[in-house]
Amino acid sequence: MNGAESLIQTAINAGLEVCFANPGTTELPLVRALDDVPGIRTVLCLFEGVCTGAADGYARMAEQPALTLLHLGPGFANGIAYLHDARRARSPVVNLIGEHATWHIGADAPLNSDIESLARPVSTWLRRNRSGEKLASDLSEAIAAARAYPGYISTLIVPHDCQLEPASGFVRLPGHAAPPRRVDEEELTRAIDLLQQNQPTALFLGGHALKPRGLLAAARIAAATNCKLLCETFPARLERGPDFPLLERLPYFPEQALATLDPFSTIILAGARTPVAFFGYPGFPSQFIREDQMQHVLAEPHEDATAALEALAEAVNAPVDLYFTPRPRPTRPSGQLTPETLCAAVAAVQPANAIIMDEGNTSSGAYLAVSQGAPPHSYLTQPGGAIGLGLPCATGAAIACPDRAVINIQADGSAMYTLQALWTQAREALNVTTIICNNRSYRILGLELKRAGVQDFGPTAQEMVSLAQPQLDWVQLSQGLGVPAARVLTADELVVQLERALAEPGPHLIEAWL
Repeated sequence: MNGAESLIQTAINAGLEVCFANPGTTELPLVRALDDVPGIRTVLCLFEGVCTGAADGYARMAEQPALTLLHLGPGFANGIAYLHDARRARSPVVNLIGEHATWHIGADAPLNSDIESLARPVSTWLRRNRSGEKLASDLSEAIAAARAYPGYISTLIVPHDCQLEPASGFVRLPGHAAPPRRVDEEELTRAIDLLQQNQPTALFLGGHALKPRGLLAAARIAAATNCKLLCETFPARLERGPDFPLLERLPYFPEQALATLDPFSTIILAGARTPVAFFGYPGFPSQFIREDQMQHVLAEPHEDATAALEALAEAVNAPVDLYFTPRPRPTRPSGQLTPETLCAAVAAVQPANAIIMDEGNTSSGAYLAVSQGAPPHSYLTQPGGAIGLGLPCATGAAIACPDRAVINIQADGSAMYTLQALWTQAREALNVTTIICNNRSYRILGLELKRAGVQDFGPTAQEMVSLAQPQLDWVQLSQGLGVPAARVLTADELVVQLERALAEPGPHLIEAWL
């Protein structure tokens, strides 16, 4: 057994099942080991950002780490943007980065780089392997670090010669990670006191608190105390449906976010960070909770927010049996295709247990409101804001949950960052339906320019915002990457194409002309 084989066997023993790969020459021993030691599903991606974004989507839905296999520093650099998103989503990911042979690094070959400096900002755990004998133990530590609650990114740099060196064997890891850190009783007691003061109070949820147990505990607390339930602007994973409470998502723009939080004297955070503005807007604060408002952190993101909410529900004598008012499902829209009718079409036809990956940006703002009566589903966004995540994240989610339909509401501009993911969807026959919201522009930039007081765009500003010259033909782009596609001009056509795509196996793309 060599180092590469011991590494792969260790990953299998740890329960890892998928590797998103874009390998090169320095990773060929690992590629051979994936053949010789069966048990890991390898998914070839045509761009490293698809590897890392897919690993994020997979980890969110499988709730276990995915592997990525990347080629030296430049290859890893191509995937950093979506590791940034994965870090913000608290997704467990283990990166394997091939490196030059130890004896060759001193030659400073063209692809030589300081990989550690690239990996450190997006990696909680980082190590350069020194020998084939230690590869298995190094990987076991990387996996353990990634699995630690609430989920982290580990990066292991693997020199070519160490992959080929003899190794005595693999390492066995415990099947499950250590339990998350419990919340201090003092923080729980303070939250109880605040909820019993009969002041306008919001319970602000994030992270793992947005999964079923946390949501139901929060609903019980709201029923007992009349507090308002809010959630992060861009949740990593939010479970929704008739058996879960309705949450108001904190708006993106600061004026709206401040107005949403303004009525509350007290804001209790559970699994969420203090909400801040995405950018520094002149005249607006960075933090949305005012100094005169009481902010109490019941549970930090790295603490067990779910258990804390359940304990809080018991402490305030919250009811166990909950009744949620039935919510009507929207009817199939017809007529003009607008962002609102697009979202209504998705909500009207999405099947039970669908996974919705929302990177529609300016075109999908209505989705959460119109889908309140939709069947149970998981809702994913991009907590880190690095655009282009939607297509690869949907790809990884589909691999994690092959029995669930994945619908990716995708802005056209950001889709161009990672359209290579369509090829992987076709190659793997994944159940992903992508809706391209084609407004032929970077519309968010246009909105931001208007917010900055620019009403009449000059020629340079117009060129920076417009994607109309030349126009992107998403039907041809998709078909060229192996995914069947159709263009729709009305809401009626969108409904028809969505139902067709959801009824057929494999990936589909619908270009919605807005």
